[in-house]
Amino acid sequence: MSPFAFPSPPPSPGADLLRAEIRAFLASELAHRAPLDRAQSWNGLDPAFSRKLGQRGWLGLTWPKAYGGQERSGLERYVLLEELLAAGAPVGAHWIAERQSGPSLLRYGTEAQKSAILPRIAAGACFFCIGMSEPDSGSDLASVRTKAVRDGDGWRVDGTKLWTTNATHCHFMILFCRTRPLDREHRHAGTSQFIVDLSLPGITIRPVRNLLGEHHFNEVVFEDVRLPGDALLGREGEGWAQVTGELAYERSGPERFLSSFRLLVELVRALQPAADARAEIALGRLGAQLVTLRRMSRSVAGLLQAGADPALEAAMVKDLGALVEQEIPEIARDLVGDGPPTPQSRAFAQVLAYTALHAPSFSLRGGTREILRGIIARGLGLR
Repeated sequence: MSPFAFPSPPPSPGADLLRAEIRAFLASELAHRAPLDRAQSWNGLDPAFSRKLGQRGWLGLTWPKAYGGQERSGLERYVLLEELLAAGAPVGAHWIAERQSGPSLLRYGTEAQKSAILPRIAAGACFFCIGMSEPDSGSDLASVRTKAVRDGDGWRVDGTKLWTTNATHCHFMILFCRTRPLDREHRHAGTSQFIVDLSLPGITIRPVRNLLGEHHFNEVVFEDVRLPGDALLGREGEGWAQVTGELAYERSGPERFLSSFRLLVELVRALQPAADARAEIALGRLGAQLVTLRRMSRSVAGLLQAGADPALEAAMVKDLGALVEQEIPEIARDLVGDGPPTPQSRAFAQVLAYTALHAPSFSLRGGTREILRGIIARGLGLR
């Protein structure tokens, strides 16, 4: 029997009504947003837009009402995510906080932590970044060297985190670090997570610019940073189990196969009024792949809603999704030849250039291809 399970997601009676409401909202809010801006997808940063989503009750949609949520289903939340991404909405400000930091707080946080932070995330007023990767320690999280040592009733943190998305715009980081010396026989032991207020003394945030000169990534340096005792998230020493559960949220959503979606939209427009047979075959193949990935991703959303830990399934969605996302720019470049410039072809060329330069990162963020395939192979009993 396969260790992977992709069951049909449960029914969600409110999903269709919610979809119509979201589409109407986005049609108005994004009416004048250019294709190139829409191509930024979940990298688009607009705190005001995030607050508007919070005002409509669309952040923390599945969370308890006591913490600012709406207690709706995971499948309804999925509808919201795919509509936002398909429309190219600027969701980067709140994305990490709502996607994985909030659920981690719900699962492992104290009542004081949940009450203080979750309503602010749900309102679109509190943003989080991820403190996982480090220099020389990317997807191999077991090799992290940032450490927290006890200091009275608190902790002292020293180390460096790298590729930290939007750290300059965030209020908090969930930091993954060592709280005990490395045991080479049990590399996953001795790690913990902390909720770090990024305004604390001793924290330096430096920009890391990408190929386009954009500033999404950052290096975050901790130098003798003192954390209070109540900054610990969950139990000391159980960071590995917590962080791997968190990665199921990070790796399985529709953002893992919709990063190139705006390019696909502009490709179809550029091929109008009629595509040739070769283009029709290529578009049909891409459509079939996206439908399959959507089905797998929705299944993971249903498993998460049921309280399961679909880490293996999430790794498969992320790996396959990155393959398709990275293939779209190559197919688009091959299908659209040179011709007289039109508004459609100019928009296509801009989006193609943007997506092609970002595509190499699609198989790095959230875990490299090699790491993901190692997880999948282990799940199949092959290593």
